Amino acid sequence: MFKSVFAPNKSRSVMLSKNLTKAFRPKLYSTAATAKKSSFFSKAKSILLYSTLFTTVGTISYFSYELYEESHPPVQVPQAATFKNGSPKKNLVILGSGWGSVTLLKNLDTSLYNVTVVSPRNYFLFTPLLPSTPVGTVELKSIIEPVRSICRRAKGEVLYLDAEATDIDIKNKKVTVSNEKEGLLKDLPYDYLVVGVGAQSTTFGIPGVFEHASFLKEITDAQSIRSKIMNNIEKAATLSLNDPERKRLLSFVVVGGGPTGVEFAAELQDYVDQDLRKWIPELSKEINVTLVEALPNILNMFDKSLVGYAQDLFAKHKINLKLKTMVKNVDDSKIEAKCDGESIEIPYGVLVWATGNAPRPFAKKIMQALAPVQNNRRGLLINDKLQLLGVDDGSIFAIGDCTFHKGLFPTAQVAHEEGEYLADVLQSNYAIDQLKFKISQNRDNVEEFANLSKSLISLEASIKNFNYIHAGALAYIGNDKAIADLAIGQSKYRWAGAWTFWFWKGSYLAMCMSFKNRMLIALDWMKVQFIGRDSSV
Repeated sequence: MFKSVFAPNKSRSVMLSKNLTKAFRPKLYSTAATAKKSSFFSKAKSILLYSTLFTTVGTISYFSYELYEESHPPVQVPQAATFKNGSPKKNLVILGSGWGSVTLLKNLDTSLYNVTVVSPRNYFLFTPLLPSTPVGTVELKSIIEPVRSICRRAKGEVLYLDAEATDIDIKNKKVTVSNEKEGLLKDLPYDYLVVGVGAQSTTFGIPGVFEHASFLKEITDAQSIRSKIMNNIEKAATLSLNDPERKRLLSFVVVGGGPTGVEFAAELQDYVDQDLRKWIPELSKEINVTLVEALPNILNMFDKSLVGYAQDLFAKHKINLKLKTMVKNVDDSKIEAKCDGESIEIPYGVLVWATGNAPRPFAKKIMQALAPVQNNRRGLLINDKLQLLGVDDGSIFAIGDCTFHKGLFPTAQVAHEEGEYLADVLQSNYAIDQLKFKISQNRDNVEEFANLSKSLISLEASIKNFNYIHAGALAYIGNDKAIADLAIGQSKYRWAGAWTFWFWKGSYLAMCMSFKNRMLIALDWMKVQFIGRDSSV
């Protein structure tokens, strides 16, 4: 009996083995699948980790290289009276440190000339972001690049004079420069002169504008506007709610519906909504931003659909638009204007004037010297090769906002393209001057003289007229939104919204004159995103 119970049974063993195998098989499969999945995630993590590591190292290396290159300029070719072949090295004088002049300087092989830059402003100002500075979206130091740094990075030695051109002797090719603070008064001889002195704000002869309005063209303007805004806020906080003076102090008016006026109004309203509302919530509700424009719409250079989008956004975010409103008079507390034929008064605490350009005193001097050819009150007249009309030998060029030419507008984009074009022209002029020198040395060699003369004629004919290619227009309109009216070849692209705002940012970073500026501006934007703008003066 015991044998029958405990003796091994083959059929039972086989059955038990099958049952055990069946019982544990799903677990074995499950374990294998888990291991496979774990291996996949492990590989993915490794790939992500190494990708992040390589990207970080690559980015840091790129940034370090660019910053090192900018801060360690190479040895420059010194200035000299002649080249090695005995030909005279010509003097090139560049007046101004704006878009046109600096672009020319960065694109020109400065070893071909004895280059002197004259400007009372010893820095280049990245003007597209100037409207962002009064409220602290971008710091002022982030949008300037020292002229001496730009000069030092050029191939050939460039002299910089902190001075202003005050007079010109076109016949004897001399320009007088002076610096009243330093007592400098000097005559600079030139073979080629580039006038890029820019323009100053115009008041259109409206009484009171010059005395009471703040302009927005220079660093000092931005500093003054910020100080006025902050002081008005603090003064208003000391007054009672029903005091009319409190309401006036908190009324900020911008005159001019172009990109500068629109972007400043948008930045100001952002500052109120995103920062002041957190720190002084009750008072921030009383702040009123008004944009005044004489035309029926703002941003006249943009497509109508984009203009409509911008105006709707302004209305949504409570920026008071006063269109078809012509300013007639300004005093220390209000604007007198006409809107649709009716006289109105607009009280203000801070008035920012962001419309119109007028020639600077030196441009007026040139106009007087070249009258009656230079007879346009809007700027210096130039031909299709950017040469000043009235100068027969073509030795004076004018670029940027100080000029007036059909089809060209006073924008950074136009001045930038003019600077690039003029760099090519001056390098061609160097080759022409070298050919002329060789011709003068080979007058007795008939065959060589003829060949050189043909080359000279061909080279002079190869200099084409300036052809402005409009790439489009960008404008920030507030609340992290922008509009873009782009022209790429024959195609037109019109964008608006939050994604366009990122495109606006990327475009302006790409346009910066130095890598240092790109980094500083990007860091400023990050700072505003994470900790906001400062609310002190």
